[in-house]
Amino acid sequence: MLVFTNLDENTIIDALEGDADAFESIYNEYSGFVYNVALRVVNSADEAQEVTQEVFLTVYRKLKSFKFKSSLKTWIYRITVNMAIDYARKRSKERDHSELYTENNKRQKTIDTVSEEIEREQQEKTISTLLETLNPDQRACIVLRSIEGLSYQEIADALNININTVRTRIKRARGKLIDLRKEMVINEV
Repeated sequence: MLVFTNLDENTIIDALEGDADAFESIYNEYSGFVYNVALRVVNSADEAQEVTQEVFLTVYRKLKSFKFKSSLKTWIYRITVNMAIDYARKRSKERDHSELYTENNKRQKTIDTVSEEIEREQQEKTISTLLETLNPDQRACIVLRSIEGLSYQEIADALNININTVRTRIKRARGKLIDLRKEMVINEV
């Protein structure tokens, strides 16, 4: 059973046939999701925008290969996560953790009160720090499960891996995050 969210099957078929308005509908439906997933994996607003652009270029080029065996959302998840992981691997050796935190905070400016903003920034810093300690494969699984709310099967489909691999990655990632968080709490005291 395919789920098309706000898009119907005809919109996808029209986009397959080259209809620019139909493709724009797909972009409008999924660009926010793609950006958020990419942001959590690459940990940089600028890099997440680059990944988002690359994802939609790939979707545009490969849309004809979409066979309706999974939902369009799952297919786009798979492309997004794979590109974001590849990008994170390429950049992980080049980037300094504090630079990533600074870039991430640029997108977080709001009209919240100062105390709420400081608290949110501290939480984001903690999340970013914890996520950064995971390898890109574990990070992708944690982001898709804990932040995006996907089921294990949806993650397996999106990453094109076995569901047991998803379970193992999440279990190991959670264990590592728990240990690191405990260490952070001890160091704060």
